[in-house]
Amino acid sequence: MRYKSGHKEEARARMVAAAGRGFRRHGYGGIGVDGLAKEAEVTSGAFYGHFSSKGEAFKAALVAGLQELRQGVESLRAEHGAKWVAAFVDFYLGQKRVCELGSSCALQSLTSEVQRADAAIKTVFEAEIEGVVNAVAGGLPGRSPKDRRARAWALLSILSGGVTMARAVADKDVSAAIASACRAAALKACSET
Repeated sequence: MRYKSGHKEEARARMVAAAGRGFRRHGYGGIGVDGLAKEAEVTSGAFYGHFSSKGEAFKAALVAGLQELRQGVESLRAEHGAKWVAAFVDFYLGQKRVCELGSSCALQSLTSEVQRADAAIKTVFEAEIEGVVNAVAGGLPGRSPKDRRARAWALLSILSGGVTMARAVADKDVSAAIASACRAAALKACSET
């Protein structure tokens, strides 16, 4: 059977997305290749046809997740102009705080996995997060690139840490209070001082 042009790339993209959902839901140690293949609705053999190992799938899912975040920031900047930060903060602390964990942001859900990973994964993470920081910093007011980057790092740290904490509590009111406090801190971090 012949497949149409681009079939292999489309299949791989579906598997990367499925692997991302699996790793965000279960953590690196909580899911194996069989679970990732099941998430992608393929056989383990088909999975290995695209990834040489679980680690390779994690790397691909991490890259895809951080690129999605960067593209989201760029889209919000284009759509909302000078008011993009508030839209981003509200989206992140709203929808990304309460969505199903498999749909959460890779920054919030996979960073804890990266800190346990080897140097090669950390290098990949660093390269991709730099792209996100540059996208955020490029949309912030400020006199110097160094200042804008510092505020971009602060914004991303507040948001990802805040969502992590807000997801870790059982009480919805406490989760909302964490989000509210983080919203104020995030907007303050992005303002010129």
